This record gives sequence, structure tokens and C-alpha cells, in this order.
Amino acid sequence: MVAPAGNFQSYPPASELVALNAGERPRFWVTIDTEEDFDWSAPFARSGFGLDSVPALAICQQYFERAAVKPIYLVDWPIVQDDRAVAILGDALSGGRCDVGAQLHPWVTPPHEEDVNERNSYTGNLPAALQHAKMTALRDAIVARFGIAPTVYRAGRYGLGEDSAAMLAELGFRCDTSVRSGFDYRGGHGPDYRAAPRKPWWVKTAYGAVLEVPVTTVFGGLLGEAGRGVYHAIARNGMHAGAALARLGLVERIALTPEGIPAERACRGIDIALDQGLPVLNFSFHSPSLQPGNTPYVRTADDLDAFYRWWDVVLAHLAARGVEPIDSAGILTLASRKAPPA
Repeated sequence: MVAPAGNFQSYPPASELVALNAGERPRFWVTIDTEEDFDWSAPFARSGFGLDSVPALAICQQYFERAAVKPIYLVDWPIVQDDRAVAILGDALSGGRCDVGAQLHPWVTPPHEEDVNERNSYTGNLPAALQHAKMTALRDAIVARFGIAPTVYRAGRYGLGEDSAAMLAELGFRCDTSVRSGFDYRGGHGPDYRAAPRKPWWVKTAYGAVLEVPVTTVFGGLLGEAGRGVYHAIARNGMHAGAALARLGLVERIALTPEGIPAERACRGIDIALDQGLPVLNFSFHSPSLQPGNTPYVRTADDLDAFYRWWDVVLAHLAARGVEPIDSAGILTLASRKAPPA
């Protein structure tokens, strides 16, 4: 079924994707899902979360400043309400050392009118009026707390819906980064991004165009890009099937994240992305991983040390390949060369 116009899942032809000019080098973007601490294995809940990882944002920001990288913190409702987070990120924001955008976790964002369950954890599954109200509440809270109107949005759990693009454009967002190319969330009532492009594209709405910058995932292995279809046909039976394909060297899915992806695999993914001519490599991770014990990826102090060493390796590899960092304003400027749909 073809998605309606204005839907982020209505993918344009290759000729309409944002591409590099001849001789131009790709750039990379660091996007951070900046959110509360909660048990990922437990049912969703409006209360009972923590914010103990918030002070670690300062260490993270210092690390990226030393690396001359300007990350974007995609903040959700509990983070916006936390004075420590506002002080840490607000200082860096005012100094031009980071960006701040929005990330919507519907279960903790007012108004609280829906049942809290897995299906409703994807904002795009909520009634349109409730989606709009939650997006508006989060945007307005960011304006009040940080003094800027956010222009970049990510749906928590990558949960876009058919109406998301128009709502974002109406609320002043210029860029979305919720599409996770190569992933299928239908098993939990979420979107299907298996066929999503990896290059950015403009999405036309009645309120203007929104740029989609998908989170970067590539496919490697002996089958190359052809392995993408094989992976999805086999891995739908479970993660063990996908791991078996990788062990055999046939096909592996490589997301550009320090969470669960070893540095050497990420570097291999970078090389594949460069070979494919991606103009922007979009890295991502969750802020609770900045403190041990909050996510499956960082359980101990040694894990946290390995997390930062991952960035040491990856940033060195990017520098060796001539790939420099970019921020959200730079991405919008780059994408403006491909005229938004009229």
C-alpha cells in the first residue's frame, strides 16, 4: 500500500534524495536520545523513572568538545523538567557547542490521556489530536527552558505516524531524524523502515517541507547490498538468525552506534556508507548509557570506559577518511541544494 503524501514512509525516487556533489566529502552527525533512566525490560510507566545519569551529560559534552564535535541532544519531557540538565546543556547551547532538539516519549509527556502500553509507546499510533498536543507541549517546554525553538525532532522508539510530518512542519520543526533505515518494528506495533533510504530527503506537507535525516544503518558481508533483502527475509524469525548470517560472513546489519556495535564493525560500516555516497552519517545513542547500570550496553565502569574508547576509535577513523562533523544548521544548508518540494 502506498503511504499518503506527506508521510515519512512514502519514500521518494533516488533522484530526489539529497546527494553529494562531485568531489564533496560526506559529513557526520552525532545525535543523542537524551532521556530518563528506566528499565528497558519492564512495562512502560509514567512514573518510577530516574534521572541519575543527568550529571554524566557534562562529561559527555566535554568529551565531544575536545573532539571538536557539536552533538545534538534530543531532549524529552523529564530531561526538560530537570534543572541540572537545563544548566548543563543550556550552557553548552548558549556557547554554540551543542544543539538541542526534541525527542518525544509519549508515556511521560502530557497530556496523559492514553493508556500506557507498548502500542501507545509509539507516538504515531495515538489519535492525531493527542499526538499534536504532546508535540506542542514538548516544543513549548523546550522554548521556555532553553530559550530556543527546537527545529530537529526524533520520535521516541522511532514511532512516526501518517500525520507526523504535517504536525512537525506546523510546529516549526525543519528536520526529523526518526527513520531508522533497515529496521522493522512491526512486531511491537511500530513502523517498518526496512526499505527506507539512507540518504536524506524532503517531505512535503501543507505547512512546508521537513527534511528527513535517517539514522544510518548499512549492510555488509559477502552479499553486499543484496544481502539487505536476505537479512530481512531470514532475520524476521529472530535475532539469532541475523547473528548466524553475520557469523557466516554472508550479511551483517551495521548500525552506527556504540550501543551493541563493536568499533571495528562500526568502522567497516563507515567505509560502506562512504562507498555508497551517503552525504551524512548519522550516529546515535541513548544518554542513560553515559552511566553504568541503565542500559544493556553499559553495565559497569569498564563498559563505560569502553564506550568512550569506541568513540576514540571511530572518530579517528572518520578523521582518517576525511569525514568532518556537521550540525543541524549545516545539514539543512547542505540539503537546501536539493530544493524542497513545492
